[in-house]
Amino acid sequence: MKNTIKAVLILVVAIGTTAFTTNYLERVEVKSSTIKWTGKKVTGQHNGTIDLKNGYFEMDGEVITGGKFTIDMSSITVTDLEGEDKGKLEGHLKSADFFGVQDHPTATLVVNSATKTKDGYAVKGDITIKKNTEPVTFNLIKNGNTAKAKLVIDRSKFDVRYGSDSFFDNLGDKTIYDDFELDITLNM
Repeated sequence: MKNTIKAVLILVVAIGTTAFTTNYLERVEVKSSTIKWTGKKVTGQHNGTIDLKNGYFEMDGEVITGGKFTIDMSSITVTDLEGEDKGKLEGHLKSADFFGVQDHPTATLVVNSATKTKDGYAVKGDITIKKNTEPVTFNLIKNGNTAKAKLVIDRSKFDVRYGSDSFFDNLGDKTIYDDFELDITLNM
């Protein structure tokens, strides 16, 4: 009898605890969110933007537990050039030399875990570019309805070879560094 009462109490506590937990998806407002990129080379750098197609955080109450974000690779723009040079670089970034957007129109970031820290979250996830998936870690700061993160991604891991000294020798001042940076602001 004591074991039956104990089992019932444990079951009541377990059900009661889950009843107060609110799991939901917090969708990102695509139009007001921004992704800025910076790519560097020996002789300088270029920057621009890329659009988020859709995304959400998985929430347990007010705590991030996961998420998924899809990036529209065809939206790559260059913001530090104008005219013909801007068009040429945008076309080159979209070509098979770089991100091959005709065959790979989207990239994805899946948040596998988010551990609360004193400043925000330590995030572990997987990013997929050109059908290649690699692990990624970064810090995310969520303040109210805004989340911010900076990611550094090694393009050579995604078969983005053009101008990379990881694949080609003797590039000299034509070398484009493998790491590119993403400065992300998400609004919910």
